[in-house]
Amino acid sequence: MIKLNGIEKMTNEQKYKYMLILLEGQLSSEKNDLANLSNAAAIIKAVMDKLNWAGFYILRGNALVLGMFQGLPACNRIEIGKGVCGTAVATKAIQCIENVNEFPGHIACDSASNSEIVIPIIIGDIVYGVLDLDSPEIGRFSKLEEKYLVKFVAKLNQYIDWSKI
Repeated sequence: MIKLNGIEKMTNEQKYKYMLILLEGQLSSEKNDLANLSNAAAIIKAVMDKLNWAGFYILRGNALVLGMFQGLPACNRIEIGKGVCGTAVATKAIQCIENVNEFPGHIACDSASNSEIVIPIIIGDIVYGVLDLDSPEIGRFSKLEEKYLVKFVAKLNQYIDWSKI
């Protein structure tokens, strides 16, 4: 079991560096991809504050299918090009949305969400899914979170065989 003693005294950057250390420890000690993705979502939710949802959507055909997550029940499927997650897949680009209520076509899986960041999971030119984080706070996500979430996905890509998820 992971202990987060002292994390409340850390700066956000220190927390995010620690989050990557926790992820490396998890990934290097467990070979099961489902267990690793479940704990990856839990690590984010435990370390990052002001989140109401953190998890993965995995690309299956023309839709993203709900994967491992922490938070309230969510949308089961999101079409490519729809909502923030579907837009991230269609554009192969990070989506950092300050106010989701102003995002055309936003899919409100949780009405408490007001900001969102989505990191596409891409290896080579193949999109496998997205890492999706929601917050009840408008403007919650900055370049700092983006920087460390990109590193988080890169670390996952070193260990996870997305083609088998």
